[in-house]
Amino acid sequence: MRQVRHPLVLLATLLLAACASTDVRSPLATWVPSPNHNVRNPVIIVLHHTDQDNVQQSLYTLRTANSGGKVSAHYLVGSDGHLYQLVADNRRAWHAGGGRWGTITDLNSASIGIEIDNDGSSPFAADQIAALIRLLDDLCTRLNIPRTQIIAHADLAPGRKQDPSRYFPWQQLAEAGFGLWPRASDGPAPEGFDPWLALEAFGYPLDDRAAAAGAFHRRFRGRDDLPPTLDVEDARILHSLLLQR
Repeated sequence: MRQVRHPLVLLATLLLAACASTDVRSPLATWVPSPNHNVRNPVIIVLHHTDQDNVQQSLYTLRTANSGGKVSAHYLVGSDGHLYQLVADNRRAWHAGGGRWGTITDLNSASIGIEIDNDGSSPFAADQIAALIRLLDDLCTRLNIPRTQIIAHADLAPGRKQDPSRYFPWQQLAEAGFGLWPRASDGPAPEGFDPWLALEAFGYPLDDRAAAAGAFHRRFRGRDDLPPTLDVEDARILHSLLLQR
C-alpha cells in the first residue's frame, strides 16, 4: 500500500538529510585523518607555523600522541602548496592551547586551526601562501566565518607562542581579503587615544603587556626587536584597525 506523507513531515525529512550531508571536508585538501579531535562549531581561524623540519614530520606529530600530549590541526599547508586536512571542520582539533582572543576563551572550540610548514626562521613560499589564501576563501565561504576573523597563534597566547613568525605576509593576506591591515588613509590616532585600551579592544589579552605588544609588533610591523611598549605608530595602526571592525 502506498504511504502518503504529510508535507511538513516530508519537509523535515529533507532538511535533516541536507544537514546530514553538509560537507565538513575541503575539496582542496588531501584527507589524512587525525584521531585527536571532538565536536564543535568554528567562528574564527588561527594560523600557526609548524616549527619542524618537513611536512612529513609535522603530519606525524599532528596525528599521534607525543610527550606534550595530543595535538592536531584541521589543516596543514605544505611548502609546495599541497593542502592536507587532518580533522573535519565541525570537529575540535587541539591546536590552540590555553589563551584568549577578545571574549573567546576556549579557542579550540571556536576555531579552525591551520598549520603552515615553516621552521620559523625563513620566509614563507609563494605557492604556500597562494594555497593558504585559496583555503581561507573556501573555509570562510563554506562555514560562514567572517573574513576579518583570521588571527595568529601568538595573538591569543602572546606569553607562550610566537607563531607565525615575523616573516608571515599578513599584508598580502589582507590585500586578498583576509584579516585586517592598517590603512594609511586613516591618518594618525586622535588626541587622547589610548593604545593599550585599543589593543585590548582589538582582541589581545593584556595579562602580560610586554608579550602582547611583542605579538602585535610581530604581526603588524614585522619586527621582533621593538621595545615592549606601544608608540605613536602603534597607536596609528590600532586606530585604523578599530575603524575597520
